[in-house]
Amino acid sequence: MIRVRFAPSPTGYLHVGGARTALFNWLLARRHGGVFVLRIEDTDADRSSTDMVEGILDGLRWLGLDWDEGPHVGGPYAPYFQSQRLDRYRTTAERLVAEGHAYYCYCSPDAIKTKREAAERTGVAWRYDRTCLALAAADIAAKERAHQARAVRVRAPERRIGFDDAVHGRIEFDGSHIEDFVILRSDGHPTYHLSVVCDDVEMGITHVVRGDDHVSNTPKQLLLYDALGAPVPRFAHVPLIMGPDKKRLSKRHGATSVIEYARQGYLPEAMVNFLALLGWSPGSGDQELFTRSDLIARFALERISGGNAVFSVEKLDWFNQQYLWMLAPDELSRRVQPSLASAGLWRSSYAADRRDWFHAVLQLLKPRAKKLTDFVQLGQYFFADELVYDPTAVDQHLRAEGARDHLLAVQAALDDLDPFDVRTTEAAVRAMAESRGVNAATLIHALRVALTGRTASPGLFEVAVLLGRHRVLARISSAVALMESSSAPPQSHPS
Repeated sequence: MIRVRFAPSPTGYLHVGGARTALFNWLLARRHGGVFVLRIEDTDADRSSTDMVEGILDGLRWLGLDWDEGPHVGGPYAPYFQSQRLDRYRTTAERLVAEGHAYYCYCSPDAIKTKREAAERTGVAWRYDRTCLALAAADIAAKERAHQARAVRVRAPERRIGFDDAVHGRIEFDGSHIEDFVILRSDGHPTYHLSVVCDDVEMGITHVVRGDDHVSNTPKQLLLYDALGAPVPRFAHVPLIMGPDKKRLSKRHGATSVIEYARQGYLPEAMVNFLALLGWSPGSGDQELFTRSDLIARFALERISGGNAVFSVEKLDWFNQQYLWMLAPDELSRRVQPSLASAGLWRSSYAADRRDWFHAVLQLLKPRAKKLTDFVQLGQYFFADELVYDPTAVDQHLRAEGARDHLLAVQAALDDLDPFDVRTTEAAVRAMAESRGVNAATLIHALRVALTGRTASPGLFEVAVLLGRHRVLARISSAVALMESSSAPPQSHPS
């Protein structure tokens, strides 16, 4: 059975790169009926926090990446927090010392720093000189009796070290360039190499799918697998995600926290689809939209590209818009509700007696929306009690010569119009323009600003019908009052 793991460090929230790595692991497990393990690597106590852990879990939940073993789920290899597994790492380090694969190092950090700096001044690349490997047994025993602080170092053999990567093929390293590296610090805390290998061995991890930035860590970890006599998992190092400037993705490229994208109104299914195609090919020609089931059925490590992927907000927006269009009215209503509620625009009637009206408004706005939060801005004039006017729109269309009289004439025509629908309202406005000897666009632009406060909206007559006769007439009156005012136009006016 395939067993994979996602092992984030809770020193920050779940970012895009981590989410993509988690997704690839999850898809591999689901594709083969395997197990997806979530392990929290929180040995850095100073930088880790419970809030960050929950932030990571929330991000995974939002993406729909459920884990089979891990926090809040449990499993046969619990605990799944490295801070609760320290005794295992210390025991393993002692075992490696006892078996001759590692040794105690009593050199103080200051002494090592002094040697390193001296070498650097002469232009020589320094590595640990094995001072403590040469200690006699009596010297070691004396230091132990004195409880002298010591770390544990692995004795690195000077041979070539290689592995077959599922993405990059054969990768080899010259072992003579690897110094005897520390696996247990003098304070009793493990280094990354020891803890990750110990956990992967104990938890039976068969495949390690992680970012390219971990390639350089692999040879040291291979030495630990060998020293422990444990099977080596299959490694797959996936390309890094770059910004449009081809530099590593960071905050300067926009939001990088997955939860921040959720707050901005992106759909999790759109984000999953988008992330899956960052560095992975489904082998389906030009097709880009895939359901979660499609992604699972097609996923294979061999289809991961060796080149870095470029994160494009514009492409993410496109994916999100496609998925918005596919949402059924009830589902779209449910998804939009939190954004409207946050803006103070949600009404319980939208899910009750005004449900059909609300659905119709959303369908009218949907072609212009890229994110869930767009419905707040696009539809404010439908939902708000006060109409916000764009001063430029007012100056351009309501301050124009004759605009007041034109709107009053339209108001009179609409007052007794029956029925009040798209066809009749459009016919009435166009007939009024013709009778007054003006271009229909003149009345339409002025009426649009009167009803919406802005120069752009969906079809004006669809907007008017959804606003309803009462609100249309009231807004025309408000617009006329605004035009008659000698003061500068206010930013809002009762709807």
